[in-house]
Amino acid sequence: MANTPQAKKRIRRNANRAAINGNRVSRIRTFIKAVESACAAGKKDEASDALKKAQPEMARGVARGVMHKNTASRKFSRLTKRVAAL
Repeated sequence: MANTPQAKKRIRRNANRAAINGNRVSRIRTFIKAVESACAAGKKDEASDALKKAQPEMARGVARGVMHKNTASRKFSRLTKRVAAL
């Protein structure tokens, strides 16, 4: 258990950051799922609109440190290919 005030504060801060980062990751996943569901339904217009909304969200996740740059790039690339194939 943390004994110093600094360590106690660190535990509180880590819990807050974990909650915020969890919400960010969840939000990114929601945007990605919107693109995937539109692709599965075969709705090209809807899928391309969802993709345009998902890309800045993934970039924001990279900037905030909740997602690795290459992971976001890979996901965006694969989603773009799926939308283009419709």
